[in-house]
Amino acid sequence: MKHYKILFSSMLVLALASCKKVIDVKETDFVGGDIALKTVENNEQGVVGAYSLLGNEQAILLNATFADEVKRGEFYNAGTTHEWQYTSTDIGLRDNFTALNIFYRAIDRVNRVLQALPKSDSTRTGDNKLRDQLKGEALFIRAFSHFELYRFYSGASDPNALAMVYMEEPSIKSTTRIAVGPYFDKLKADLTAAKALLPSAASTEAQTLRANKLAVAGLQARIALYLKQWDDAITYSTEYINALPLASKTEFPDIWTDAKVTEVAFKLKRSATSLGYLRFDAGTTATTRLGSLFRATSTSATSIGSVTWVVSDKLWSSFDQTNDIRFASYLKDESVLSSASPARPSHIVKKYAGGAYGTATENLVDAKIFRTGEMYLIRAEAKAEKNDLAGAAADLNAIRAARITGYVTGVFASKDALITAIMDERFKELAFEGHRFWDLRRRSLPVVRLASDAPAASATTLPGGNFRFVLPIPNAEVQANPTIQQNTGYTN
Repeated sequence: MKHYKILFSSMLVLALASCKKVIDVKETDFVGGDIALKTVENNEQGVVGAYSLLGNEQAILLNATFADEVKRGEFYNAGTTHEWQYTSTDIGLRDNFTALNIFYRAIDRVNRVLQALPKSDSTRTGDNKLRDQLKGEALFIRAFSHFELYRFYSGASDPNALAMVYMEEPSIKSTTRIAVGPYFDKLKADLTAAKALLPSAASTEAQTLRANKLAVAGLQARIALYLKQWDDAITYSTEYINALPLASKTEFPDIWTDAKVTEVAFKLKRSATSLGYLRFDAGTTATTRLGSLFRATSTSATSIGSVTWVVSDKLWSSFDQTNDIRFASYLKDESVLSSASPARPSHIVKKYAGGAYGTATENLVDAKIFRTGEMYLIRAEAKAEKNDLAGAAADLNAIRAARITGYVTGVFASKDALITAIMDERFKELAFEGHRFWDLRRRSLPVVRLASDAPAASATTLPGGNFRFVLPIPNAEVQANPTIQQNTGYTN
């Protein structure tokens, strides 16, 4: 039996490997970068193509279904993953959460751009300035993609622990994973170089659709949080906060309909014709409609599509449903549906609802990657870990006051109480944005579901530190690259 590993760049490269032995294939069946990426304009097309490969759909669905944000709805075809019984050969992981191909394809594409850019021809006024910007964008995409791979398949803060393969040039050679320390040395170097080349503005929608200095700062803050480098987390989150303040209560709902880009430094454009993303509900077509991760697009204005995942009782009850503006922006009580016969789920994920039921824009909104709300919570957690409890409490109270009408400033008795409150706030503020499962992992906390949210008694609690908080390297990838190391707890 043979396994085929496909890498897409600005052109198509085919590599063939056997489960019995590795066959080195010379790259002769593609259009070379010296032709496909001959001009600066060609390279810009290559970078734009790399953006199209990025996404947070996998992270959103994984964090929602593996943690405690959702419970099963009308379809339930995800038993092994939702119940933490997955292996390296799991079909659900292969089809829904295999980040390796997606992000390494993006990395391969920008690596080819980085090789070609210095020699590319300048055919238009401003090309030389654009050349520098494209290099910055390519480096940012490379760093962003490698960080996402780390979150899926490592997540360790120990510099000696295993990270992933860090690809700095296009190659189809089998390569081994490296340690967290050198992995992030490379990643941080890419971000530092990118930041010096990128524009600073991120105030219009067009500016948020491509990398900029604030997007780099947001990623730097997030990285520092995962690595427990608290001083850096404070520095970079503050840089972001100072440039983009929190949205007002009037502005906040408009973020989720794409009416405004308040708080957002970087987002990924989604359209009805962009590349697809497979979901858990069997028989459906691929889609990049974020809302379709939770319910299918409706066939009419009066008949909502099948509901795959509904809001967990735990998350639903955590909000002040009267005064917290996030409740109405993120969640919806579709009581009309629940009165149908037979009864249908009523607690719907609204965050990515897009247009009205049955319209062309239903479930269709852009993917917000970095927001000011996250930066406040990063800074609050870092300050708490630095024992600046007053500063941490001030940041936590600031975001609550921005989201909750009539909020009374909270007082926290200890560092532990404050960190618990920050984690609870991340649960609400960042719901369905692809953070919850990894937040619990990085703090060695368990997933604890209410009995009403669990698909089975055995799927109520995943203990903190359990090996299943890190995904297995898919078996097909191990067979294609025999030198790659499998994660602890899994077999090939």
